Amino acid sequence: MAEAGRRSDSESSNSPHLTDATVWLRLCLVAGLGGAALRRLLTQFGTPQEALDARLSALESAIGRDTAAAIKRGPDPQRLDAALAWLRQPGHRLLTLADDEYPQSLLQTADPPVVLYVRGRLDLLQHPALAVVGSRNPTPGGLADAEAFAEALSHAGLTIVSGLALGIDAAAHRGGLRGPSSTIAVLGTGLDRVYPARHRDLAHEIAQHGLLISEFALGTPAIASNFPRRNRIISGLARGCLVVEAALHSGSLITAKQALEQGRDVFAIPGSIHSPLAKGCHWLIKQGAKLVESAQDVLEELDPGTVSSVEAKAQAPLPVSVEEAAMLAVAGFAPVDLDTICIRGGLTPDAASAMLLKLELEGYMSRLPGGLFQRLR
Repeated sequence: MAEAGRRSDSESSNSPHLTDATVWLRLCLVAGLGGAALRRLLTQFGTPQEALDARLSALESAIGRDTAAAIKRGPDPQRLDAALAWLRQPGHRLLTLADDEYPQSLLQTADPPVVLYVRGRLDLLQHPALAVVGSRNPTPGGLADAEAFAEALSHAGLTIVSGLALGIDAAAHRGGLRGPSSTIAVLGTGLDRVYPARHRDLAHEIAQHGLLISEFALGTPAIASNFPRRNRIISGLARGCLVVEAALHSGSLITAKQALEQGRDVFAIPGSIHSPLAKGCHWLIKQGAKLVESAQDVLEELDPGTVSSVEAKAQAPLPVSVEEAAMLAVAGFAPVDLDTICIRGGLTPDAASAMLLKLELEGYMSRLPGGLFQRLR
């Protein structure tokens, strides 16, 4: 593809990828030019270069006078130079609708991004994937479920896609990273920013061993309206969407709805009827989402008869003593207080507290606010 206009002074690379990226960026970085208008221009003119070279009158008929004038003025030179400098760094790419590496699953959705900024393992975009989403304020059990499901599914060949948010998203990414199929984080900001800031180390690990991806230009801050928009990419990259914990009216339900609209399978993990964070999952199940209790349930639904079992390890006897196993059975899986445990198990408070502390240190129990305990596995 020919290069649009004169190259900026900072462009010194002869890389064909960078040359092509320059043309796309000269169009996509024009202020006020959104995805729908960009696709309309590409449909009418064929390529970004031809749109840039088009007469003003032809542009005005396609997208209006103000936007056409903005195209003729061109993008902010500083934004363009900053984007090109970012693209020169190892592992950084700009994927466009014209690139072979552009994920086909996303290309087949109703609103595919015209360009994607990516950093990391580009090959993951060609892997079968599963979106894993949920609450930003999950229970300890929800975190454990998200991480365990993601790890098992990553070992089974599914790349885990999520949004780098607090809570379930972060747990899903951590689980995915522990398997060979790794994880993809779809950001609601530019790739030169990390939101929330506390996930900077996690984002760095994903950049090294997985993939970071965003449709938003470099420098784009955390704007509330951008996060629901990026959810269509999370679901669009995946074959299905697993909701771990979600309240009613949560952002995770937006992702699940978009997955349904894109023809993807939706899965939900049930929870306690008393938990607000189970209400969203239960609502999804009532609407037809698949109730899942194990990673194997997801695999069999996505590819029945061809997936290998990942349940043998999960179904193996717990490496605990008889007394500890009895304590776990007494505790159940719903949050419970010390007095109830003592009554159920016929234990003294000191004996029960000592056993609970040991199980907590071993990762089988979690201490919740209000003096409650919950079994994790």
